[in-house]
Amino acid sequence: MYIIIAMMFYNIDIMTRSWIINVRPILLGLSVLLLFACGIPRPSAENGGKVIVTSDVQGITTPRVRVDLLHTEDESGIISVAWSPNGQILASGGYNQMIELWRVHDGSIIRTLAGHTNTINSLAWSPDGQFLASASYDRTVRLWRVSDGSLIRVINALDHTEGVWAIAWSPDGLTLAAASENNTVVRLWRVSDGHLAQTFQGHSLDVKSVAWSPDGQFLASASYDRTVRLWRVSDGSLVRTLQWNTNNNVNIITWSPDGLTLASGDYDRTVRLWRVSDGSLIRTLQGGTYTINSVAWSPDGQFLASASYDRTVRLWRVSDGSLVRTLDGHTDTINSLAWSPDGLTLASGSSDGTVRLWSMLDQ
Repeated sequence: MYIIIAMMFYNIDIMTRSWIINVRPILLGLSVLLLFACGIPRPSAENGGKVIVTSDVQGITTPRVRVDLLHTEDESGIISVAWSPNGQILASGGYNQMIELWRVHDGSIIRTLAGHTNTINSLAWSPDGQFLASASYDRTVRLWRVSDGSLIRVINALDHTEGVWAIAWSPDGLTLAAASENNTVVRLWRVSDGHLAQTFQGHSLDVKSVAWSPDGQFLASASYDRTVRLWRVSDGSLVRTLQWNTNNNVNIITWSPDGLTLASGDYDRTVRLWRVSDGSLIRTLQGGTYTINSVAWSPDGQFLASASYDRTVRLWRVSDGSLVRTLDGHTDTINSLAWSPDGLTLASGSSDGTVRLWSMLDQ
């Protein structure tokens, strides 16, 4: 009797395992379909080997956000992203020493710009969208013609004894401002011939970020000496120094579209808003759990985005400093943010090797 019962359970076990093996592919397929139906990212297009993955992120009390994920060739990480002035092209660059120009509407790569010999730290478009400037740890700034990808000029800046950290194109398109590692001087380079046009001296430690006022009359520089300095471009004079009681460095600076406010991102995990007219602190935003790497104003000046080592993007309402939402999805540090000219899309570049396009559908 015991032998018969044992044989019955053995046969049932064999049949059960056989059934599990046979239906496993079916269950897996049903699981994938269920995940897609629940809003998990799903492939929507393939272009030149690149995949755009789209998903909807719905908050309880916040508008819906669409996410397009661009898988780049730079699997080791994206350091900088920048929109063309017409909003049709997104440039990205990072550790793989190449620049990729993306056609935004379908995610295809228009072309890849190669020439740098070290990490690309910063990208800046000319105001007319015809040229792109790139700055690298290889101590050069390179100017590219976007229409054909040709290299126009290499500013092999002997004055930059270390890698170039940040560049910014003047609103009139005639000058590039640059800041470099282990250097306290801000340099202005004439685009037409690549010659050094002007220098601003006053910081006591490395200058990490530079930003032009919208009218081009002033330049802001942020430094590891824990200050932000405002310079009058016409004569190189120091207009004002913004300084606060903190032991943390200033990592990034950016000017509001109306030119009235500066936003700084700091190592103390905060974003500070400064009134340009008198240098007073308007408010402080708790921007994340780690260092703030990037801040970006929406074109209408109503919102500010900040990115941190904590792998999140935070959107703030400038008028009252309230947190509108937190965007999750990147799996590594977010290094760069850029808002599209129409204000409908925010791009984020990360060390996870992806660029995410956050579409503010109901902003």
